[in-house]
Amino acid sequence: MRLYDYARSSAAYRVRIALNLKGVDWEAVPVNLLEGAQRGEDYRALNPTGLVPSLDTGEGLLGQSLAIIEYLDERFPEPPLLPAGVFARARARALALQVACDIHPLNNLRVLQYLVRELGASEEQKLAWYHHWLQQGLAALERQLAGGASPFCCGEHPGLADLGLVPQLYNARRFGLDLAPYPRLIAIDATCQRLEAFAAAHPDHHQEV
Repeated sequence: MRLYDYARSSAAYRVRIALNLKGVDWEAVPVNLLEGAQRGEDYRALNPTGLVPSLDTGEGLLGQSLAIIEYLDERFPEPPLLPAGVFARARARALALQVACDIHPLNNLRVLQYLVRELGASEEQKLAWYHHWLQQGLAALERQLAGGASPFCCGEHPGLADLGLVPQLYNARRFGLDLAPYPRLIAIDATCQRLEAFAAAHPDHHQEV
């Protein structure tokens, strides 16, 4: 499989973790977002949204990280990325969607660039925007997961919700957010980072060009 990837994209980071957990052989095709490669005709011909990641599955191209992850989970059932039970699976999806739909889009690169280039926001205002939405979203996740005894978001094994959380905390640290108010999230992240599938997917191990 070929993953059209950008190292610091949290959406692409999620998919890298999933590919590693599933033990799938894959090749990274870097798409440099800072240089605007995602807006080029070549990439738009593959993915008209101009977003990463895109996964060439061998039977077609998929975009949207959570759709890609669920595709991988169905095609390669072991280890499962969703827990057993209808409610438990719905809860895992809800936690992942809180990151992918409620936090990440507001702080995505194209939004931050629009704030600065089109609306004239200063770097300080951009950072305040970023922190505001992160704090709201992470506080909600912390409340939902606080008191849990399991090492991961939804049980004894890493899954869909963890794939959402870990890249978001990476970005939070990169933008200097104080994570002290979120001890449960920090603990889950630390557990994940001890697994090779997560460690190998870290942006430090992937090219940006």
